[in-house]
Amino acid sequence: MTSALNILQHTFGYDRFRPPQDEIIATLIDGGDALVLMPTGGGKSLCYQVPAIARPGCGVVISPLIALMQDQVSALRQLGVRAAFLNSTLDPGQARQVEEDLLHGQLDLLYIAPERLAQERTHNLLQRSPIALFAIDEAHCVSQWGHDFRADYLQLSVLHERHPDVPRVALTATADERTRGEIIQRLDLSGARQFIAGFDRPNIRYRIGLKQNAKQQLLRFLQDEHPRDAGIVYCLSRKKTEDIAFWLQQQGFNALPYHAGLDAGIRADYQSRFLREDAAIMVATVAFGMGIDKPDVRFVAHLDMPKTVESYYQETGRAGRDGGPADAWMIYGLQDVIKLRQMLSASEGNEEYKRAEQHRLNAMLGLCEITSCRRQSLLKYFGEQLRQPCGNCDSCLEPVDTWDGTEAARKALSAVYRTGQRFGVNHLVDVLRGSEAEKIYQFEHHRLPTYGVGRDLDANQWRSVYRQLVARGYLRVDMERFGALCLEEQCRPLLRGEESIQLRREAARGKARQQTRTALPDNIDVELWEALRERRRELAEDQGVPPYVIFHDRTLQEMCLALPRSLSQFGRLTGVGGRKLDKYGESFIEVVENHLQRQSLATG
Repeated sequence: MTSALNILQHTFGYDRFRPPQDEIIATLIDGGDALVLMPTGGGKSLCYQVPAIARPGCGVVISPLIALMQDQVSALRQLGVRAAFLNSTLDPGQARQVEEDLLHGQLDLLYIAPERLAQERTHNLLQRSPIALFAIDEAHCVSQWGHDFRADYLQLSVLHERHPDVPRVALTATADERTRGEIIQRLDLSGARQFIAGFDRPNIRYRIGLKQNAKQQLLRFLQDEHPRDAGIVYCLSRKKTEDIAFWLQQQGFNALPYHAGLDAGIRADYQSRFLREDAAIMVATVAFGMGIDKPDVRFVAHLDMPKTVESYYQETGRAGRDGGPADAWMIYGLQDVIKLRQMLSASEGNEEYKRAEQHRLNAMLGLCEITSCRRQSLLKYFGEQLRQPCGNCDSCLEPVDTWDGTEAARKALSAVYRTGQRFGVNHLVDVLRGSEAEKIYQFEHHRLPTYGVGRDLDANQWRSVYRQLVARGYLRVDMERFGALCLEEQCRPLLRGEESIQLRREAARGKARQQTRTALPDNIDVELWEALRERRRELAEDQGVPPYVIFHDRTLQEMCLALPRSLSQFGRLTGVGGRKLDKYGESFIEVVENHLQRQSLATG
């Protein structure tokens, strides 16, 4: 492991590995296989990059997105690592050059798309080349139970068949037990060591609220808390992404739409802008984001509820990869559940698949409706226990007020039963509130014992009761009958008076505490900080790379504190390896020197 530590320190500029990085890297260097579950921002890339450099030959990385490959390769080349990619953006001459470099041992890392492995030409190329290891990134894509299924990943078992002596590592940030099992089966990793790092991302604040006026709620969130920050806004439909992006532009934000229906060139341009511009907001469907390596995303907002907890965790995990404070903010309503269940009913999956997805959707709705610590519930879903409430979610910071909803729940369930389990929420609320709408008389529901028994609650309160009963499994939404609510077996004890239920009391929330990227630590000189950022931006523009590829914010903050005036001092900063020291050391030292001279003149 001496060579691995040397690579970490002198190439990547870090002092030590974070557990279990060291064990994973040792396993691969020794020729073993590994399955790695590590949260977004936890350092997964180093787990295959370091052993690929340490072992003879080239590390081959199977990566699902062209933009991710280009981003990773740009960052590695900055460090002096011989990296390249093979994808559809290369012309034939460029592709031949990469292939020649691979054949002649001139590459440390090669990124390829899974589609390339369907080509016999690619297999022949790999067969003739010295290979250090295979890394399968975003490995949950291999599983039909995973939330980003990619059919091309199903053929990756061929790597073991054709290269039985080459170590393989499969990596993902999210996979429940079932998905892990399918990854192991499909990739033939039954003998691999499994490394499951903690899922907790303590720097992310989780907040989930009710959808009332989505645009205005989003606008208040951005204006109050993230007026100049980069972030991602997720929507369920392509049309909504374009609508929200255009509307945010009108409000003065640098917002871009992104979905699979856009022209590939436009998508690539928008993704490039998001990576390179400081305060860009990407408004996207789930087609965007897998593998996005932008460290300073300060918020991820959901305007619609994700369909699974895995999707929610993966998408919110794109915030705060630099370790700084970040927000995971979401608003949802029962209509989201109905829409997601309509999509599930229309899917081509078999009944087993639909039942499993229904269970996952219920778990996501349950996370939205809980009154206790959200982080504890989120981690529990992945099999991890958090002993104490986190103190950094809305339930902890602004504890939810609850009320004894037993009697209201019985009335709500009784209305479902007496109307024949054939009607949606709005009609049921009309029955309970004693409405005189035409439909009530059409079905003679004004004659029911439950008619008018719920005038003590307003319509929004009754909708909240129904939403919570669905979330907790007392009711289900029947999509074959246009969103009708139906009783579940679990409701019997509640109807009989054998159990009680506490419900969340819906109330308007106060303004959340501000938590933004722009709030620097008190000991940072803002003038020097801005000067260093400007130098970083100039260097990034010259090379056509994102600013964080030059240095992360954390490294710039260390410069502000350490004030390095020699290359030896500069080389001790976090994130400064040998190549970056040679390439950028003098340029940033010059900024520090100029700043100190200005200070001296001002005080002299």
